[in-house]
Amino acid sequence: MSWLPNGKEAVLTWFGLNMLGAVYVPINTSYRGGLLEHVVALSDAKLIVVHSQLMPRLADVDRALLTDAIVVGGEATGIDGLTNHPADALQPDEEAEAEDPIEPWDSQYIIFTSGTTGPSKAVLSPYLQAYSMACDSYHFLTGDDRVLVNLPLFHVGGTIFVYVMLAHGGSVMIENSFRTDGFWELVRRNEITSTCLVGAMTPFLLKLPPSNRDRDHPMRSIVTIPWNEDSLALGKRYGIDMYTGFNMTEISSPIVSEANPAALGTAGKQRAGVECRVVDENDCEVAPGVVGELIVRTDRPWAMNSGYYKNPEATAKAWRNGWFHTGDGFKYDEDGNFFFVDRIKDAIRRRGENISSFEVESEVTQYPAVREAAAIPVPSEFNEDEVMVVVAPTPGEAIDAEALFRFLEPRMAHFMLPRYIRIVDDLPKTPTQKVQKVNLKADGITADTWDREKAGIKVKGERIA
Repeated sequence: MSWLPNGKEAVLTWFGLNMLGAVYVPINTSYRGGLLEHVVALSDAKLIVVHSQLMPRLADVDRALLTDAIVVGGEATGIDGLTNHPADALQPDEEAEAEDPIEPWDSQYIIFTSGTTGPSKAVLSPYLQAYSMACDSYHFLTGDDRVLVNLPLFHVGGTIFVYVMLAHGGSVMIENSFRTDGFWELVRRNEITSTCLVGAMTPFLLKLPPSNRDRDHPMRSIVTIPWNEDSLALGKRYGIDMYTGFNMTEISSPIVSEANPAALGTAGKQRAGVECRVVDENDCEVAPGVVGELIVRTDRPWAMNSGYYKNPEATAKAWRNGWFHTGDGFKYDEDGNFFFVDRIKDAIRRRGENISSFEVESEVTQYPAVREAAAIPVPSEFNEDEVMVVVAPTPGEAIDAEALFRFLEPRMAHFMLPRYIRIVDDLPKTPTQKVQKVNLKADGITADTWDREKAGIKVKGERIA
C-alpha cells in the first residue's frame, strides 16, 4: 500500500512493488478515520509506504493486516504493532525480481473508486489494462513527449499518463497539484509537450490575462474533460491541439476524440479494439440520440478491470451479459460521436423532460463568477423534480443568483433553467474530488436558497406558430 503525495517516492514504490510481483495499492492522501480503516482492511496489505505527516492517522484506526511501514519525508511516528523501516529501503535494487513470472493478466494495481453513494470499491487492474490505455488510446503521444502529471497518482487520471510515457519511451514531470499562476512558466522551463486538464483547470487557464507569450511554449497537445467552448478557446488562444475522451478506473479509455473535435459536448468516438453500446435497462441498444447506459467490451482479453476485490456481487452486477456496465448515461449520433449525459442516478426529470445535470452544470460554469456547480433534483409540488443548482464562487468574486439566472436564460432550454440557486463557499467532495451530490440532496432547499418564483420570475416555453 502506498500513501504518498505525487513525487519520486510514489513512482519508485509503484514500479518497485510491481518488479517484485506485488500489487500496488495507492490510497488518497485525504483519507482518515473510517474511510482509511475501510481501505486498509479491504486491501489486505501487510506493508505500507507512508509519508511521515500522514502516519499519525494510522494510530487512530484498526490497521488490519498491516505490520510494516516504510516512512519517507521525515521522522516516523511510533505505533504499537507496526515496525518502521527507513526511507532508503526504497532505493532501486537491480538484482531484485519477482518470485514468479509476471503475466499480462496479473493485477498490477488496485485503485479505489470514490464511493459517492456507498463504500469505496477496490478495482483490480491487470497489466494489460494499463498497456491498452497507453498504446491504443493516446495515439497522439510518442516517445518525444514529456507529459506534465499533476493529477494524483492514487487516481487513474494521474496513473495512466505515467504509464503512457513508460510504454512509449517518453518522460513525465510529476507535480503535486495544479496551479494556474506559473503554469506556463513551468511548461516552458521543463519543456512540457502535453498534459491533462479536468474540470475547472481549463477555464482557470483561459482567464489568465492575455500575454504576448501566449504561444511561446513547447506544449503540443492537451487532453481536456469536458469538451466545451472553453476547450476550443484554450486551444485557439495557445495554439495547441486539444483532445477529449472518456475513461473511468474500471475501463481503458474506450472513447477518444480526434484533435479539436467540432461537436461540442462530445467525448469522442470508440477507439480501435473496443466496442461501445448505449442500451436500455434490458441491455437492448437504443437509437441514436436516445439516452441510455454506456456498456463496453474489448477485443483483447484483460484490457479492462478483472472485477472488484472481495466484492463478487458488485463484480457480477457490473459485468453482466459479457459487457462492463459503466453506470453512465450516454447518447450517440449517426457519425459515431458519443456524448456523456450524466451518471444514471443523477438524471433530473421535470415536466416530462429528462434533464442532464452535467449539461446544466456545463452552462452554469460558463458564468465568470462560478468556480464549480452541481445540479440536483429537489421535490416539486407536481410529483416530479425541480432543478436546483448549488454553486461556489471563483476566488475574489461574488455570485448574484438572479444575475446568474439571467445569464442562463438565453443559453438553456426553458425546462432546464433552475428554479433554485444556492451559493456555498465549496461543494462537498469525496477524497478523489467528486462532488457528493447525495449530501446536497439531503440538504435540499435551505433558508439561503434563492427561488426564482418567489423573485417573481416566470419561465415558459416558446410557442412556435
